[in-house]
Amino acid sequence: MNKIMNLFSLEGKVAVVTGANTGLGQGISVALAAAGAHVFGVARRSCAETLEKVNEVDGKFTEVIADLSDLSAIDIIMNEVHKSVDRIDILVNNAGVIKREDAINVSEAEWDLVVDLNEKMVFFLSQAVAKQWIEDKKGGKIINIASMLGFQGGIRVPAYTASKSAVMGITKALANEWAQFGINVNAIAPGYMATNNTTQLRNDQDRNEGILERIPAGRWGTPEDMYGAAIFLASEASAYMNGYTVAVDGGWLAR
Repeated sequence: MNKIMNLFSLEGKVAVVTGANTGLGQGISVALAAAGAHVFGVARRSCAETLEKVNEVDGKFTEVIADLSDLSAIDIIMNEVHKSVDRIDILVNNAGVIKREDAINVSEAEWDLVVDLNEKMVFFLSQAVAKQWIEDKKGGKIINIASMLGFQGGIRVPAYTASKSAVMGITKALANEWAQFGINVNAIAPGYMATNNTTQLRNDQDRNEGILERIPAGRWGTPEDMYGAAIFLASEASAYMNGYTVAVDGGWLAR
């Protein structure tokens, strides 16, 4: 049994998690650190709370401050990580933004803000890390954070829906090209999670009740609900998984 359970160990691995200062990124950082990885958490604000939570599980966490709305952040991330370690083993593209607005009123600036962070950064940060993996022939793991709205249209979030649908497509496309190099590219599609991105929905009594009525599990998800899927996709246990999006949604899509 120990040999099988060792497949889930991340001991000695280095993980980069974007959007690590709060919400799902914070939860994923804690999970990977608890499994043994040295986590480099990227955010434009302090990750002090995440560091505290990682310390509680006796994990290792290093903060990297970078504004992921601009591609210049890629060089900052790579340079900061490589000051301490030789290579990255795991990349979690979690950082994202959502803007709620009627489709008829969405501006170009709002659209670009969402798509640049949620889609463009995911691709080019993955590309930067994969270049090193292909060069050193050691492979690696990419986990993209998609969304239920990669499967559905949603309401008042057209740019977010477009970007998260693209994340699922990018996951498949990169898996097709990079699996031959020992690079696994997969995604997690969280359901309705109790994070800062959903505060507005949870504060709307009608929407909140409507959402809860449809979730078979009967509750909003939490960052802790992401632990298992994140560790699985980051570990050798998922070595033959490529291009797949795992839904962690309390049964929402099955309803």
